[in-house]
Amino acid sequence: DRVEALAASADVPVVNALTDLAHPCQVLADLMTIREHKGDPAGLTLTYVGDGNNVAHSLLLGGVQAGLHVRIAAPNGYEPRGEIVKRASEIGETTGGSASVTNDVGVACAGADVLYTDVWTSMGQEAEAVARRNTFAPYIVDERCLDVAAPGVMVLHCLPAHRGEEIAASVIDGPHSFVFDQAENRLHAQKALLAFLLEHS
Repeated sequence: DRVEALAASADVPVVNALTDLAHPCQVLADLMTIREHKGDPAGLTLTYVGDGNNVAHSLLLGGVQAGLHVRIAAPNGYEPRGEIVKRASEIGETTGGSASVTNDVGVACAGADVLYTDVWTSMGQEAEAVARRNTFAPYIVDERCLDVAAPGVMVLHCLPAHRGEEIAASVIDGPHSFVFDQAENRLHAQKALLAFLLEHS
């Protein structure tokens, strides 16, 4: 991976803005959004529905670090990497958070304080789009998910979204959605990250 190769040879900090494995900058903004609207995230349950991709990996690691109980609901064969789940569980032993993976959307969404999803087909996977739509069809964040989640559940999506695929239009455009606050917080979280790095490098 080019970012990892750059970081290995650089003598200054290299920020992972996005790789196939992880998307940590996104999760900084996500945690900021949760804190902004729900207070301390520790003890809350965040359920991610969809592909066990880079966003799922970073939600596991960053979410558990913040004390969240992170549940991933993904189709068989599309779960997050086992070593990421294992590491998140180890982190949870010291933070009080936890990490779990299931193929059952209803189980994962039950009582969730935060529902999160991402596109089913990420950059570079365009050739798989049709097959992925068929596989992921049951993994849509829709009204059924809201019905079993906790009262006052917040809905997040790292954007851009495909309404009617990974998330229902009525959900992303509804009163539980905080996706625009989340998108705004990308700017603020990244400014804070750069300020931190400049101060400590």
